[in-house]
Amino acid sequence: MAQKVTRLDFLKTAGLAATGAVITGRAAEAQAPSDGPLITTKSAPRKVNLALIGIAYQGASDARQFINSGLANVVAVCDVDLDSKGAQETIKLVPKAKQFRDFRVMFDKMAGDIDAVQVAIPDFAHFPVCMAAMQLGKHVFVEKPMTRTFLEAEILAQMAEKNPKLVTQVGNQGHSGENYFQFKAWKEAGIIKDVTEVTAFMNGSRRWHPYDPNISRFPEAQPLPAGMTDKDWDTWLTTAAYHDFNEKYHPGNWRGWYDFGLGALGDWGAHILDTIHEFLDLGLPYEIEPVHVKNLNDYFFPLESTIKFRFPSRGDMPPVDITWYDGVENLPPLPEGYDTIEAAVDATIPPPGGVPQQAKPQGERSRRPGAGKVIYSKELTFKGGTHSAPLFIIPAAKAKEMESSLPKYPESPSNHYVNFLKACQGEEKTRSPFQTFAPLAQLFSLGIIAIRRNKKLIFNRDTKEIVNDSFANAMLADRPPRKGWESYYIV
Repeated sequence: MAQKVTRLDFLKTAGLAATGAVITGRAAEAQAPSDGPLITTKSAPRKVNLALIGIAYQGASDARQFINSGLANVVAVCDVDLDSKGAQETIKLVPKAKQFRDFRVMFDKMAGDIDAVQVAIPDFAHFPVCMAAMQLGKHVFVEKPMTRTFLEAEILAQMAEKNPKLVTQVGNQGHSGENYFQFKAWKEAGIIKDVTEVTAFMNGSRRWHPYDPNISRFPEAQPLPAGMTDKDWDTWLTTAAYHDFNEKYHPGNWRGWYDFGLGALGDWGAHILDTIHEFLDLGLPYEIEPVHVKNLNDYFFPLESTIKFRFPSRGDMPPVDITWYDGVENLPPLPEGYDTIEAAVDATIPPPGGVPQQAKPQGERSRRPGAGKVIYSKELTFKGGTHSAPLFIIPAAKAKEMESSLPKYPESPSNHYVNFLKACQGEEKTRSPFQTFAPLAQLFSLGIIAIRRNKKLIFNRDTKEIVNDSFANAMLADRPPRKGWESYYIV
């Protein structure tokens, strides 16, 4: 990260020291991280003893990847909604694993039997679970977008930096796929250079799009799902302010609410912008502007948003503008030749919303992928998709002209899950550790703050503060955690 900022300094900058949100000292119950990796034998590494936290939806998908790797021994599963169909399907795969509804109880009873954890629960709950695991010296694989707030990403990155022998990985799976190795090789060979502008987009339908944008209150309380208790729901909420249960939050609908998720930007931005952000060394922007926002309200994400992020020059690299588009009808401008070659689509990833969106007529273009990017440099233009989808030079004639001179790049030696497990065994290094991903997570938080304030924000990259809006600056840390959850905010 660009500059070390202590947690106390950051909280003071965010204007929260006077509100009681400053938490100092180490929780009495927290254990110090281990002195080194839990698994170190390289000649014959044993399987990683893995606990799965969140085992439905994306958690179920991640669980299958870990199980099928042959490198993990699943010793525990944890989900507040263990009776759900998705959770039960995962449990059938690991019938001997001990079952829990509260990660705190799991750690109390089994900390000594766990090497690493998978964290695949709603965005807002990532932070306390990751911190609890790291405080106990456990390696952590957490789903993107890593954290909900700027401050939480800052703390997790500092925790990882302070404990370098702890293995961390964020679940932007494309970082272990073709796009990662291609982008790296093309950047090192000077094919990708002097990038000045990026257009990124996600035009698939989202779960909150049918909701009434004129909402004036949170949904009313509903009965809990079968098998869930009030205590389970309280655990689901973790650090968040209290909300009565409603099916519009759980299962699977939490991402569209400001209190729980990071919208389309946090969901798909991690798969579209990750290699751009890392290999162009973008760090944090100095200006964030909500160019277009449709149906803004105080509760859930707008139906459409367009956000421009501006980055300064870095070494010999020129300034870069990234413009993000989301919303079914909020289609980005695309260059000539975009649809004249094979679409840059990762065949292993279903398009957002199920099928590619029909584009509005524009020249000869008739269809566009639901998610992707265009990278503009001073000499070349690149078309890209999402996750592991490779880049293409456009137009097709230029791609053909350069075909023989493009550098070769290696195949991935391991997928994202195997990469994590082998890192736990001391065999590899993770490709998306917390220190690498944190500034991208913070970028998402800044974009969402700009949407909610609906104004251009000026950000000081050195002090990590928003300098033209004190309220927006306080949103970097957001609300204090609920009483009883303060210990997780300790580095």
